[in-house]
Amino acid sequence: MEVNGYKIGPGSDLRNADLHEADLHDADLHEADLRDANLTGADLHDADLHEANLRDANLAGADLHDADLHEADLHDANLTGADTDLSNANLHEADLRNANLSYTNLSNANLSGADLRNANLYNADLSDANLAGANLADSNLAHSRPWHANLHGADLSHANLAHSNLHGANLSETDLSHANLTRANLTDANLSGSDLTHANLTDVNKYNTNLSGAKTFGARGLSP
Repeated sequence: MEVNGYKIGPGSDLRNADLHEADLHDADLHEADLRDANLTGADLHDADLHEANLRDANLAGADLHDADLHEADLHDANLTGADTDLSNANLHEADLRNANLSYTNLSNANLSGADLRNANLYNADLSDANLAGANLADSNLAHSRPWHANLHGADLSHANLAHSNLHGANLSETDLSHANLTRANLTDANLSGSDLTHANLTDVNKYNTNLSGAKTFGARGLSP
């Protein structure tokens, strides 16, 4: 398969390739080297990107709906833009450190075990996403919507969750130490066994929130 003069296939060397708005629907790119590639607006719907190297790739506006990104390396990748659709994507154990995922649709995505340290998830849709065991330390989740998301055992230490909607989310045994949860919606959320040490919960909506067994030393805003 050839697109824009580039050979497309498993393990292909596509470093710095210009594939903007390319039709890569259903393409088999597992283990492909896509470092610094320009994939803005590309159609990667149902593409196999398992173990692909997408470091520093520009995926702004790309269609990644149902793409398989299992164990893909997206370190410093740019996935910004409301049109970027990662709903239902398989990002299990993907490397997304420092990735720009602001405004991205990640609803129902599998991000279990993913490395999202210092990622920008501002205003991202994470409804029903699986983030169990994910590392979100120092990430920006302000105004995000992890509505009914599974964050069991995730690391959210020092994360910014201000104004986020965590309605019905599973945050059991999650590390939220030093996290900013100012004005977050925690209605019906499960925070049992979580670590809220020195977290800021000022003006949170904690109606029917389960805080049993949570560590709250130094936490602000938990008084009735």
